[in-house]
Amino acid sequence: MNESLFESSKSRDEIKVILDGLPVGLPSGRRSIGAIRFHLEALALERQRILYSLSIDGQPVNLALPVSGQGIFCRVEAGTIALEETSLRLLKKAFQQTDYARECVETALTLVLINDGQVAHEVWWSLALVLKEPVLTLSLLPDNVCGAPNGCTSPTQLRKWQLEQIASIIQDVDEACHSKDTIPLSNALENRVLPWLQNLSELISLWHETVLAGSRLGINCVVS
Repeated sequence: MNESLFESSKSRDEIKVILDGLPVGLPSGRRSIGAIRFHLEALALERQRILYSLSIDGQPVNLALPVSGQGIFCRVEAGTIALEETSLRLLKKAFQQTDYARECVETALTLVLINDGQVAHEVWWSLALVLKEPVLTLSLLPDNVCGAPNGCTSPTQLRKWQLEQIASIIQDVDEACHSKDTIPLSNALENRVLPWLQNLSELISLWHETVLAGSRLGINCVVS
């Protein structure tokens, strides 16, 4: 990284790094964002945790993207979570994405009916991208996150079911798009997409409760 981005040794020496609310010392020479993040990742792994959040002078950093060059900064804050907490957070995120997708479908029902066929079809194609978000999130869950008590679906089974359901739904809704009338498309959204999202939401909720109960009891669920 270009050293001109860090104009003075005084500025570099004043960088404060906070991890899980506590100050962290930096090894000599590690003053770039990339080096600091690497150090924090290593500290988290030593504690059997993973880096979950990172901010620079109060601005959140997307950990899914490579760290870009920064100008002078003075404070880096990071948070970690235990490995067993990641599944709960992913399930919560998937539930929120499913709820958002349902809201989008309900809005689309009105847009489809008040617009012509081409606009209605564009609404559906945009909506299809939203539908895949909870599926992608759930695909990040480890296969041993939970067993299948009381009918709870395992990760592998759920992913297979999701793919089959989405493929079938897309085919049915696309078929409805062939009609010049927008009513078939509206019916497909209401009778195919909404029930699927409702079922997915209930599964995720049940799964989350199961994993949460196991976490509270100190039980590591394993697929049987």
